[in-house]
Amino acid sequence: MSETDLTISELRRRFAEKSLSPLEYWLALEKHIDRWEPTICALYAFDRDAARRQAKASTDRWWRGETLGLLDGIPVTLKELIATKGQPVPLGTRATELKPATEDAPVAARLREDGAVIFAKTTCPDYGMLSSGLSSFHHLTRNPWDVTQNPGGSSAGASAAAAAGYGPLHIGTDIGGSVRLPAGWTGIFGFKPSHGRIPVDPYYVGRCAGPMTRTVDDAALAMATLSRPDWRDGTSLPPNDLDWTSLPVGVEGLTIGLMLDAGCGLAVEDEILAAVEQAAFRFEQAGAKIVPVQPVLSRSMLDGLDAFWRSRFWGDIETLDEERRKSILPYIYSWALGAAGISGVEAVRGFNQTIEMRKSCGRLFSEVDAVLSPTNPIVSYPADWASPTNDPARPFEHICFTVPWNMSEQPAASINCGFSKSGMPIGLQIVGPRFDDLSVLGLSKAFETWTGGVTSWPQPPIS
Repeated sequence: MSETDLTISELRRRFAEKSLSPLEYWLALEKHIDRWEPTICALYAFDRDAARRQAKASTDRWWRGETLGLLDGIPVTLKELIATKGQPVPLGTRATELKPATEDAPVAARLREDGAVIFAKTTCPDYGMLSSGLSSFHHLTRNPWDVTQNPGGSSAGASAAAAAGYGPLHIGTDIGGSVRLPAGWTGIFGFKPSHGRIPVDPYYVGRCAGPMTRTVDDAALAMATLSRPDWRDGTSLPPNDLDWTSLPVGVEGLTIGLMLDAGCGLAVEDEILAAVEQAAFRFEQAGAKIVPVQPVLSRSMLDGLDAFWRSRFWGDIETLDEERRKSILPYIYSWALGAAGISGVEAVRGFNQTIEMRKSCGRLFSEVDAVLSPTNPIVSYPADWASPTNDPARPFEHICFTVPWNMSEQPAASINCGFSKSGMPIGLQIVGPRFDDLSVLGLSKAFETWTGGVTSWPQPPIS
């Protein structure tokens, strides 16, 4: 194993025994990133000098035995939408006027408190409104498993960086699947916690932040830092005493729903169905009761959400001058224009469909302890497509397995459960009851233990 493949726990052990320092690790990781980055373009605001200073300061703290927290010296990236003081937040689009952020967002603040080495932001599409690595501001982000293919999004750069081994921890955001979808398409572990578990600013209906890692343990360990409350998020959950380092991994006696039909959207490809069914069989072998369950999403719910999101987004960009509006990625601008004819009453009716999703999810979880489903309905799609349909009139056909759990505020994760004949990763989604984040992490850890996880990751191009 290369030093650049070490987990957070392994790094902490090496730092403590002084067989590797945070600065030595960072310098090795920097070279690894340099080999990959020209090809996959995962980063924005990559600051080597700042990273070296942070790593040197952490090295000094480890030497003195005065570390700040669990993530002291651990390199981490933040999705570009997560503000860091002094850096602009382009929102993935050329339409944004670049102004330095005046303060760290909650996630960035928690990481700095614990001494993490924040070395870059990661790319996202315009306004985070695509499941794609395509942006009018950033270079095209590609999937390390096959650079002709898309990493998904909107946490595109975070997923590509994790799969390519840019350190053990990357933070994305998720309002309809933007952590889990790209995690599925890049073979990593992506965790969307219960709403409010990780404070975000600005917060919004369904919007969460979550860790994107190669292992379940790395994501769980990061939660101890990321889940500290912040007053700026009005939905921030109270302080918790959850033991993020000791996950429950037993499944015997659980009733787990198997959802193979999302209710609408793109049909699930056969290779994905087979991989998810095989994953469910592993849970059954371990003592869980697997029961088929019906979809929680309907066409009217998805169309209502589309109308609501279009209206909200049109309100955000309506005041931009014509030149700035025209600089938005055409796919997204075309989608937003559809809101011009939506009335306020229709927009509210659309919002009401998020409540219907919540009710539907709650009804299902009165009968089951957890749910398994595909994360993504298709194996992959071209790198330069704006979405899996590449059609702004059908923008959300791929989020039907993921978006209901944002609206119901339940924890959900994507973990690799196999590979397609073309060599692309396949994601299994695991969903748990509201606030029971540890159960989702525990089920994910159990599955990772049974399968051994991904053991062979993409290698950088030969220079």
